[in-house]
Amino acid sequence: METYLLEWVNLLLRWAHVVTAVAWIGASFYFVFLDSNLTPPQDPELQRQGVSGELWAVHGGGFYHPVKFAVRPPELPGHLHWFYWESYSTWLTGFALFTVSYLWNAGSYLVDKSLMDWSPAAAVAAALGFLVVFWVAYDTICRIWGQRPGGDRIVGALVALLVAAAAWLACHWFAGRAAFLLMGAMLATSMSANVFFWIIPGQRTVVQSIRDGQPVDPIHGQRGKQRSVHNTYFTLPVLFAMLSTHYSFTYSHPRNWLVLLGMMAAGAAIRQFFVLRHGYKLGRNPHPWPYVAAGVALIAVLIVAMAPSPAPVPAANATSARSAETTGPVGYAQIQPVIAQRCYGCHGQAMQMKNVRLDSAALLAQHAPAVYQQAVVLRAMPMNNATQITEDERTLIKRWFEGGALVN
Repeated sequence: METYLLEWVNLLLRWAHVVTAVAWIGASFYFVFLDSNLTPPQDPELQRQGVSGELWAVHGGGFYHPVKFAVRPPELPGHLHWFYWESYSTWLTGFALFTVSYLWNAGSYLVDKSLMDWSPAAAVAAALGFLVVFWVAYDTICRIWGQRPGGDRIVGALVALLVAAAAWLACHWFAGRAAFLLMGAMLATSMSANVFFWIIPGQRTVVQSIRDGQPVDPIHGQRGKQRSVHNTYFTLPVLFAMLSTHYSFTYSHPRNWLVLLGMMAAGAAIRQFFVLRHGYKLGRNPHPWPYVAAGVALIAVLIVAMAPSPAPVPAANATSARSAETTGPVGYAQIQPVIAQRCYGCHGQAMQMKNVRLDSAALLAQHAPAVYQQAVVLRAMPMNNATQITEDERTLIKRWFEGGALVN
């Protein structure tokens, strides 16, 4: 019953997380588009009011005319919409999902004893530490260099090095799947922290200054914009890190940390293309095609570099006994001890993860395609190879399935 209820919690949290993330990312992308497409106002009245840019758009059968006051409007409206719950809800649902999916069963999901043989409690502490330490380091970099002349390039270079170091540590400390997810959670935490600690407090200070009739310090808008720009470049790397956990060929690669960094860099480059393309259409920037070309080229390089080697051809002079041993049919009697030792812990009578049981011939036959897919093709199971399945045993499962998944 506990497993069944956890599955429901996992499903509902994942659903809520995706919905809130769509709302947050959509709002973020829209405002980047809006800022890049604003043009100086033509109406003298708008100019008199201090409008720095305007945009005309058509959508859903109507026309929209948003305008931007770079520092302050002439007066505050009675109703002012704030964009922050999209961020907070995404982080809260994401952290809850991370807790249910990984921290709750840290021994199975976080720990890979071939990398770090530590206790589940130590793994949980290290995972949570990743979220906090990265934010502190990133925020310190922004505080020291963010407002200096030419500081944006320094910040970009230092944050890139920080991300690279974090990826190397995560992939050498945690199971591959958990490491990728943790990197996504780490960047997403910093994105939400930017909103919570900098963007919204700065906006509240500006609003309060206007209400009190005090001069508005433009530094708050500059800092908020800086962190908002960082968030938009983090977005595609975060999405890849989250989605990649469904594709074991990425996180199970021997150089998985380089795979992760390569795909994150490609995502950031592609995002830069879309950001600059808005300005190109208005004649403000040269065509940003080199960025998307670089991102696509990097992905292509990874696809080629990660391609599996062709299976070796058996030697022509192999003995007939060896040939029979490796090509003969495998029945349930041969496969059952392997499944019992490697799989029953999570898919037996005591526990049925994902509502899958394998502790009988009929149940194993029912789930034979999934067993073959997860244990042989994707090599995703056992999770983090916690039960230490061997290559010979994976081969045995392969022969059993390809021979008809015999149950006698």
